Amino acid sequence: MKNSSDKPRGLLLVVSGPSGAGKGTICGLLRKELPELCYSVSVTTREPREGEVDGREYFFKTVAQVKDMIFRGELLEYAQVYGNYYGTPKPYVMNLLNEGKDVLLEIDIQGALQVKKVFPDGVFVFVMPPSLEELRARLYKRGKDTEEVIEKRLKAAAGELKSSSGYDYVVVNDIAEEATQRVLTLLEAERYRAKRNGYLIDKILGQNA
Repeated sequence: MKNSSDKPRGLLLVVSGPSGAGKGTICGLLRKELPELCYSVSVTTREPREGEVDGREYFFKTVAQVKDMIFRGELLEYAQVYGNYYGTPKPYVMNLLNEGKDVLLEIDIQGALQVKKVFPDGVFVFVMPPSLEELRARLYKRGKDTEEVIEKRLKAAAGELKSSSGYDYVVVNDIAEEATQRVLTLLEAERYRAKRNGYLIDKILGQNA
């Protein structure tokens, strides 16, 4: 799709997967490899974890504030996960895409599938752990959640893995650096899809007009 500058619309890369699968690590590596990649900061009603900064990891909001954003249609997607709201600011993302900039969304599975319904032209990547045993080990190792929360996440993981069929691609995160290279490869391939390059035909035909 073209924008007002006759440039291709940016790619919307959506990365999600079970908690502890390593999607955050992969997204961090992607941003190092592609410094021009715009990262969309989500809103959330959960409490900040140690070291998190408002506007960097998340925009931390109250439940009332997020409900108002939902009412006003200001979220591209939103979901309740483990009792908290998460959502993606819509105007920010769409403006960047229309400027021809690529945007990375690191969001939960519910949210990703919502985005796919309203923006199927995105590139949807599901990050999968090598095994449930490895997922358990990673959740305990990172030490960010209580044992109760970890067990809740593990119980949810089986159902979440089945959601991978709704994505465009599945990447097993065995070694983070290798998984990141797989995402970079498929992202490069997506840039050459015929449906994303109609502007080139218009440009060539316009030169011969």
